[in-house]
Amino acid sequence: MLKSRTLFILKKSNYKVLGVMSGTSLDGVDIVYVNFILGKEWSFSILASQTVSYNTYWEKKLSELSNSSNEIIIKENESYTSYLAEIILQFVKVNNLFEIDAVCSHGHTLFHQPEKGYTFQMGNEKKLAEIIGCPVVCDFRVQDVALGGQGAPLVPVGDLLLFKEYDACLNLGGFANSSINEKDNLIAYDICAVNTVLNILAQKNNLKYDDGGNLAKMGKLIVPLSEKLKSLDFYSRRPPKSLGIEWVYKEIYPILKQYEDRKTEDLLNTYTKHIAEQIGKTFKENQRVLATGGGVKNRYLMQLIKENSFSKFIIPSIEILDFKEALIFGLLGVLRLRGEINCFASVTGSSKDHSTGVIFQP
Repeated sequence: MLKSRTLFILKKSNYKVLGVMSGTSLDGVDIVYVNFILGKEWSFSILASQTVSYNTYWEKKLSELSNSSNEIIIKENESYTSYLAEIILQFVKVNNLFEIDAVCSHGHTLFHQPEKGYTFQMGNEKKLAEIIGCPVVCDFRVQDVALGGQGAPLVPVGDLLLFKEYDACLNLGGFANSSINEKDNLIAYDICAVNTVLNILAQKNNLKYDDGGNLAKMGKLIVPLSEKLKSLDFYSRRPPKSLGIEWVYKEIYPILKQYEDRKTEDLLNTYTKHIAEQIGKTFKENQRVLATGGGVKNRYLMQLIKENSFSKFIIPSIEILDFKEALIFGLLGVLRLRGEINCFASVTGSSKDHSTGVIFQP
């Protein structure tokens, strides 16, 4: 357990926090130790970072838990919180960290149904602060949904404050989401499912994922499948809009099941091209787009995205590529500690701009 630094944090110009993020593609928990400095603008320095892969138990449990009873979910949420605390404390120990103002944790999304006024992330319990021994800022999405918003995407606030030299940002993770900065007016929304689908298809060949998109590149387009995917209602809706794994289960998987007898490489090829087409519609000509997230390592996907767009996609350092979301949730936590706006109504569709996140003291 860490020794708590303080019961509250006053506004200051220098913060050292842990940003913690678990993505829907279940590749693990991203942790960054980052120093945020406020001058005329916010700047940052990543001091340590790590992705902790889920063990077999939690990978299986998190993929199946949404079908469980409330009692089981509550019990497993307690267990997951303890597990997350162990991961964080091990990171702190290995990196010999002593100065930590707060742990800013997104948790793992189990349900996201903003149209029903509901979103739920595992691991957002007071127990996390008690075990770790320092303030925790978490549960960033719930307040926004209660205010009528989508509860997502939240990362665009960080895009605006930390990466404003780019015209837009694209994250390729379990889902693709964009944030476009038009004269400091943010337009941001989820685009389509990415690794949540590609990884499931790769598993048909006993692969955890399609490394580099090599299998997809060998395949051929299944035209009727492509047409059915294009016709999904979500793509014709105007922002703000967001996606959850439930949408994938309800909308994508039933379509793919109709073609389950086709070669895996053809399914991957078709869906990869579908992603590229949806992203290609998102950005304007000559926009400089910062591309991050695990999907950027899919070379074939990136090739197709560039073929479907007239924008310029910029791939940053490996630390930013892998840990940008965890980094930004660190900043969202800092803004919450300062009582400053970290969620824009123009992005999520909520009734007002607000400072979101629950603060737990140890």
